[in-house]
Amino acid sequence: MAAAASNLQIATLRHCQLPSRKGFKPSGTTLGSCSKVPSWAKLSSCSNISSLPFFQRKFVSSSVKYERTVTKAMAEASESKPGSGLSIDLKGKRAFIAGVADDNGYGWAIAKSLAAAGAEILVGTWVPALNIFESSLRRGKFDESRVLPDGSLMEITKVYPLDAVFDSPEDVPEDIKTNKRYAGSSNWTVKEVAESVKQDFGSIDILVHSLANGPEVTKPLLETSRNGYLAALSASSYSYISLLKHFVPIINPGGSSLSLTYIASERIIPGYGGGMSSAKAALESDTRVLAFEAGRKHKIRVNTISAGPLRSRAAKAIGFIDMMIDYSSANAPLQKELSAEEVGNAAAFLASPLASAITGAVIYVDNGLNAMGVGVDSPIFKDLDIPTDKH
Repeated sequence: MAAAASNLQIATLRHCQLPSRKGFKPSGTTLGSCSKVPSWAKLSSCSNISSLPFFQRKFVSSSVKYERTVTKAMAEASESKPGSGLSIDLKGKRAFIAGVADDNGYGWAIAKSLAAAGAEILVGTWVPALNIFESSLRRGKFDESRVLPDGSLMEITKVYPLDAVFDSPEDVPEDIKTNKRYAGSSNWTVKEVAESVKQDFGSIDILVHSLANGPEVTKPLLETSRNGYLAALSASSYSYISLLKHFVPIINPGGSSLSLTYIASERIIPGYGGGMSSAKAALESDTRVLAFEAGRKHKIRVNTISAGPLRSRAAKAIGFIDMMIDYSSANAPLQKELSAEEVGNAAAFLASPLASAITGAVIYVDNGLNAMGVGVDSPIFKDLDIPTDKH
């Protein structure tokens, strides 16, 4: 379990141990429906889903230069004059981000944006990656990545060992308990981590799920085993239900919870297999149900961010992330490479009071690629006058 919120939402460290005792190693057809309620209500609801052919046989590489977007979410409310504008202010708030194990993925970027807005940061790191992550923090290897917009360094108050595949100690098989990679760590199941956070800090205000893993992600769905499929759902979607279940009692009313999803939940992405597309679809469906349940009972908002491709360590391991980034740059409305900071900024907004009426939503942060119904880099459209950044 690690900082999975990667471009392809696969797990950042290609890991997560499963009860199966296998190493869980760490991303124009239109269907429309419209129904009207009685005219006195003057309301109608319509939904349209259009297919998206993401891949052409040949990828056209884009030469668009990537311009880094600096995190702007800052707690400046105390310095601003009344009426001078809106600011994302999370001072006095505490966030727990599950799935941070390096400084390269969306989980880290979200932590950074929340910290820039004034939140206190706690993180959960996959147990076998814990020593390396903490050592890197102590030795300053992440210092450059920790720099916030005001020049200070992001502080992580505490790092907790966490393996979100296991809900409680009773779920952990013997071979995992005795695994040397877990030696020296304790209280790392979801229930135990929630209890530890309660004991240490009492409560939190923001919960972020930045985890995903599919041990057979490189296999087509038709070749995916039952164990591989269920493992993907366990680590990538049920883990969010488990986190909310155990953390909800210590999330303050008015709090917010976020997860990370991917467009493969609703469109075909060849190469993103092993049940990962199913896991992301489940995550989005669960987001809506959890928003209702957590909202009604606990006054907590639940949303998910559908992030575009990011060149993270996990995505590089899968092998075709560069093609996905090139495809997005060539076909998205905004022809630029997506930055992790842009996803972090969206997360800071969703966690803030500025988004107090937003819940149960899938928020797309992908340069608009989700809105496209065709790949405009196809030779079929060569005679159309489609604006293109040719730099």
